Amino acid sequence: MNIVPLVFQLGGSLGFLLFGMKMMSEGIQKSAGNSLKKALDLMTSNRFLALLTGMLITMIIQSSGATTVMVVTFVNASLLTLEQSVGVIFGANIGTTITAWIVSLFGFSFDISSFAIPIFGLGFLLFSLKKLRQENLGEALMGFAMLFMGLDMLSSAISPDSGNLNFISALDDWGPISILIGVIIGVLITALLHSSSAATAIIITLAYNRLVSWEFSASVVIGSEIGSTIDAVLAAWGSRENAKRAAFIHVAFNVIMAFFAIVFFVPLLRFIDFLVPGAVQQNENISYHIAALHTLLKTMAALVFLPFTVQFAALANKVIKTKEDDSKDVYKLEFSETGGRENVVAYIVQAENEIFKMADNVAQMFRCVQVGFSDRSDTFVSNYYDMLAQKEDYVDQMEEALTKYLVSCSKLPLTEKQAADVTRMMQIVEDIESMSDECFSIGIMLKKSVDKNMQFSKEDLEKLRPYLSLAGKAFDIVHENLDSSWTAEELANAEEIEKQIDAQHKALKKIARKRLEGGAEVKTELMYIDLVRQIEKFGDHAYRISSALGQSVKQPA
Repeated sequence: MNIVPLVFQLGGSLGFLLFGMKMMSEGIQKSAGNSLKKALDLMTSNRFLALLTGMLITMIIQSSGATTVMVVTFVNASLLTLEQSVGVIFGANIGTTITAWIVSLFGFSFDISSFAIPIFGLGFLLFSLKKLRQENLGEALMGFAMLFMGLDMLSSAISPDSGNLNFISALDDWGPISILIGVIIGVLITALLHSSSAATAIIITLAYNRLVSWEFSASVVIGSEIGSTIDAVLAAWGSRENAKRAAFIHVAFNVIMAFFAIVFFVPLLRFIDFLVPGAVQQNENISYHIAALHTLLKTMAALVFLPFTVQFAALANKVIKTKEDDSKDVYKLEFSETGGRENVVAYIVQAENEIFKMADNVAQMFRCVQVGFSDRSDTFVSNYYDMLAQKEDYVDQMEEALTKYLVSCSKLPLTEKQAADVTRMMQIVEDIESMSDECFSIGIMLKKSVDKNMQFSKEDLEKLRPYLSLAGKAFDIVHENLDSSWTAEELANAEEIEKQIDAQHKALKKIARKRLEGGAEVKTELMYIDLVRQIEKFGDHAYRISSALGQSVKQPA
């Protein structure tokens, strides 16, 4: 046996297989686009719909890892509760078994290359012809073809006629120890490949080529259930406690399922033999047996544990406790790498949710500023100034973390619209941070006017209030519509408010200058002009955000 050519052949085969699965999953996810967001409505209904949602999403995007990452991310962003996530995680485990059936039904029935190459060619055409706007479908088809081409090359490399890997058969000769070895191999292979579907496809190929027995194949499949939790663990790394709890539930579910599968190993295999027609010794039949085991094991476990979603959540809360010493004044947002199983929609949804929180902080700051204009006194300074300073610092932290997060998002496989959305979000984050700066600057000036006992006439302050209200209205429109696609009418409304702010800015500044020329107190009038300018700048940033969101009116779906 020549080791070097074999290693390269196996490496190339696995490369085709894994890259094909990744390409197919990404193409399908891009095609699904924002439709995955709508799945949240189903996820939050009840545990049975959550199970069905997790199963269907995973069947569509061909990756339980991507679904689990999405769930962990949504829990981290407080878009899903821990209890709601349990059913989706159970469903994702079932949905991932469809790949094993695809491999079993189509992988060995006929010459793979006879249909894989034409499918790849069709996918390449769809991907290349931009006018058709079917690039994502083309990417998925190319990935599908590459998956089966890799499977075909892998099957040729490990064919029993070649004698290359016949030594693997010796692993079956050690009795119960062989089962434990198979479980360990399943854990390691799946953790390294980040895909239980890929691990199952490999073991099906080995079994089809009579290199491993039915019992050893089953033990590897059981081990792959534990190894598949690596994506959830990586996604939760550095996240909030609830995200870690969701990952814990995924790990606990799979480990418990694998434990009982090992304990009842012999009865489980006999039950599969009873359900699946045909002798397991036949090549094609053993692949159906493995696929059936993969599906039945996860389905049975999900149905048994589904009534106990609340208990699972309670257990996770006990194991992973909330850290009491966590400072609420320190903002944290980590972009968790998950070994190529990143779910683009999940990351974008979390970014949008964090931008909402950022805008909420600015809304609180603006309310403090409004209080300062109504009650420009020591009471305002003592009750609100420190809060303004803390909020401004917190928003600065949010800007830094969110910008870094969005830069990481921009490196993911994005559609043209998703890439534009990420760029737009970066601008919005910058503008929201600038609005917090304007609020704090106004707070500093109000404090200074109180400390120096500057006297503004009642009439001057009365003129500022409607001006301030206009700026607040501009921000409210943005704040309430951060998650919606703007209409041309909404954008026109934002433009009209911006024009009114500009007009009042000019008028108020003109009045202050006239008072200066008439001999009014210089410091007081300059402070008044600065206040007018800061409010106008606040409105400008609100309009910039409106314009950025309004671009979605012209963006293709």
